[in-house]
Amino acid sequence: MPENNLLYMQLARGVVALTWIYHGFFPKLYHIAPLEKLMTGSAGFSTEVSDFITRSAGVGEIIFGLCLALFYKNKYLVILNILALSGLLLAVIIMQPQLLIEAFNPVTTNVPLIVLSIIWLKEITITNNTSL
Repeated sequence: MPENNLLYMQLARGVVALTWIYHGFFPKLYHIAPLEKLMTGSAGFSTEVSDFITRSAGVGEIIFGLCLALFYKNKYLVILNILALSGLLLAVIIMQPQLLIEAFNPVTTNVPLIVLSIIWLKEITITNNTSL
């Protein structure tokens, strides 16, 4: 079995990228989910501004997901992904800690995605080192 397993990198890439795209489209663009309104509303924004921020974040998440899918060998993009997921989790901890005990909460989403991203980053590093 080869040292670098491209399958692991591709699985991690697909799951992480599609999660960003899904979370950007469905709960932010297609229909603003109540939890999204709660998060932006807790920052003190009006309903109109909150909706604009949420929809803008949705567009940004879709673009970020597409970048992760297309530029999957860029380790800095994967590191940025880990930092973004950690930052989003921290934002929930600070702004809406009661969400951490809900079903399908940020812990059950972000932590597995961070772990997949670490595996992905490891595979990128191995691939880059063997191609030198």
